[in-house]
Amino acid sequence: MTTTRPALDLSAVRTHFPALGLEQDGQPVVYLDNPGGTQVPQACIDAIAQYLASTNANTAGAFLTSQRTDAMLAEAHAAMADFLNAADPREIAFGANMTTLTFAVSRAIGRTLQAGDEIVVTALDHDANVAPWQALAEERGVVVRMAEVDTATCTLDMPDLREKINERTKVVAVGYASNAVGMINDVATIVRWARDAGALSYLDAVHYAPHAPIDVQALGCDFLVCSAYKFFAPHLGILYGRLPLLERLPAYKVRPASDEPPVKWETGTLNHECLAGLVATLDYLATLGRAHTDEDAAAFTGMSGRRRELHAALAAIQRYERGLAGRLLAGLRALPGATIYGLVAEDDLPRRVPTVALTIAGHTPRELAEALGRRGIFCWDGNYYALTLMERLGLEPTGGALRIGLAHYNTAAEVDRLLAALREIVGA
Repeated sequence: MTTTRPALDLSAVRTHFPALGLEQDGQPVVYLDNPGGTQVPQACIDAIAQYLASTNANTAGAFLTSQRTDAMLAEAHAAMADFLNAADPREIAFGANMTTLTFAVSRAIGRTLQAGDEIVVTALDHDANVAPWQALAEERGVVVRMAEVDTATCTLDMPDLREKINERTKVVAVGYASNAVGMINDVATIVRWARDAGALSYLDAVHYAPHAPIDVQALGCDFLVCSAYKFFAPHLGILYGRLPLLERLPAYKVRPASDEPPVKWETGTLNHECLAGLVATLDYLATLGRAHTDEDAAAFTGMSGRRRELHAALAAIQRYERGLAGRLLAGLRALPGATIYGLVAEDDLPRRVPTVALTIAGHTPRELAEALGRRGIFCWDGNYYALTLMERLGLEPTGGALRIGLAHYNTAAEVDRLLAALREIVGA
């Protein structure tokens, strides 16, 4: 006899997030701006305050608060290694944000390149995984080639990408999932293509990380970056890199800093209090995962402890969010004048995260966002730095698209409230 795996207990999940209690005009607000940054659990807030109250110090000192800080930083590296299934905590480096880390790594890789070497980027990506590589064309004389997007489905043109990877390719930089339209890329195949060509793979997982488990060892990628504030933690950037690469590449750093990773990649003093908050958020997710570990054990054989719990949590989140995304897309498809970008059929839900971009005839994206905002429903409009995609879709001159982004603390009732508001706004 088969059993159905339990859904997330939303009543318990939502109690962890104090921001969900915010009201506007007597109604709870609805956070559908999650692709721009998620809310954080109370444990994260408490950990930040506690660090500042009892641990605040710089590193490597011969006294209590510095020793506490050293222990917290070690725990932060270990916890993120668990989150990404990295083989070694030294493969995790922290920075201000994904963009800053990508500029740092691209500059380091650029020092090893010669004129005529090639880098492949894509038209689907956030500009943070495009512009740093394009800058190398001017700085180092490398050739940057852009793989195209199928505008009918907002998916990567995989044959075009494959054709652009050749014996001169040194880096393939691609997103795990589109931050604009939510489509998931076949990164395992792309990593394999890069490896077969002798190129490095650089994955932007900022938009994927809140929605599903990530296993860098299974992917075999060389680098992966994500942002903590997109998965319920403070504003931080995270870099995973294979240890031999982090050891070998020439990082820009001050002279007294260690030549050993991750310190050689973590320029200056880290944001200690926010890293304490990150650890607390990962502990929250691990707690969530403990309620689902048994159901997901088969998918995460070889993992144990917090690592297994974190991956089980993200698998549970993925299941729950697919149901919400199906409800959202069904309602949007029935909305008069709406154009949804990307795959929208129920069978295609495994190919997307619960982020939807749309336009509605007769209304600019900004007008829609403002009208929803007056109703206490928060959504983004514009291009969200997915500039090339919006240009390919012809949407940039008219203000891009309205973006609706779900997270695991959203509910079916909130989706229904959004749909009702949109019907009212367009007069349906």
